[in-house]
Amino acid sequence: MEIQDIAKQLKGLQTVSSIARKLNVSRRTAINYAWKLRKEGYLANLYGGKVKIYRVSPLIRKKKGYSFYELLNKQSKVKLNVSEEYIIHSKQEPSIEELLARAVSTRNFRVVLASLGLFNKVKDWSRLKLFAGKYAIERKIGALYDLARETIKVRRMDERTRQGLLKGSGKGFIINNLRTKDFTNLEKRWQVYIPFNKADLEVYKA
Repeated sequence: MEIQDIAKQLKGLQTVSSIARKLNVSRRTAINYAWKLRKEGYLANLYGGKVKIYRVSPLIRKKKGYSFYELLNKQSKVKLNVSEEYIIHSKQEPSIEELLARAVSTRNFRVVLASLGLFNKVKDWSRLKLFAGKYAIERKIGALYDLARETIKVRRMDERTRQGLLKGSGKGFIINNLRTKDFTNLEKRWQVYIPFNKADLEVYKA
């Protein structure tokens, strides 16, 4: 069977076990097929935990760039299982600062939650402010930084960047029409509605 035919048969989200079952082959053979599919551009890693999840597409991915969700899953404790693709077209792998700003700009609950852990990996606060300005989310970034500080160990932001974020744009909802009552102090400070409650953040304490 041609590798493209195999890609068509496996279109969608797969694991090694599901590949073996659908193709009626052994686990070792399924791993070999996954390797060949990846080599030819038909397969991409979606989640690399104990059970690896792949996305298989029958169309060869002639992309020059990086998968946003693959990078976020690599950096965050909160893993995402999504079916859509989001390619960042760049010659170099996007920085943590860019990844964080892009995550917040998606306005997706799970994606933004996953991004909180990235605050502890920021190396250049001025670069984060730059990307926050690009997406007009300065205040949202600031509010989420303060939220992350209440939950996990986070690198300290310099005061110049903090004041710059406070003067920036991005008031209102981080997630459309979603707010809780657990962090009203942060909401008042940043004029941003926090979409998470304390229970949502327990995932970072596990």
